Amino acid sequence: MKIQRIYVDTSVIGGCFDSEFAKWSKGLTEDFRLGSFKPLLSEIISAEIENAPEEVQKLYGELLALNPEILSIDDETADLADAYQERNILTPKYYDDGLHIAVATVAEADMPVSWNFRHIVRAEKIRLFNAVNLEKGYKPIQIYSPREVTVYGAD
Repeated sequence: MKIQRIYVDTSVIGGCFDSEFAKWSKGLTEDFRLGSFKPLLSEIISAEIENAPEEVQKLYGELLALNPEILSIDDETADLADAYQERNILTPKYYDDGLHIAVATVAEADMPVSWNFRHIVRAEKIRLFNAVNLEKGYKPIQIYSPREVTVYGAD
């Protein structure tokens, strides 16, 4: 069986230390440790983690030790994120949120996962991201929260 490749943004890592989200973020992290899913991380996360609390940085280091796919920001990814901006899906202040979706789209992640319900995990935003993706020749994506994805402890 093919292992699902899951792109997580920074909110999922930080969610491990937030009482509202910890159960599912930690579950997804454990899924990665058990090999249930293949983690996909990006240069964006690396940059965002630099100023995060030490515990978040430590967990990110643990994820890096699991041999994830590290996704780079290249011209193709930046062009797609720019297209999201041109369509006013996100304001310039939230450009990096669109960059997370663009990098996951270009890499053909099976599931981008986030706790960002305002800019990413939102039906209207997903439809708009997909309209641009299809127009630019990419596959549509489905974006989920860790709660919908983790299988660890789901029995």
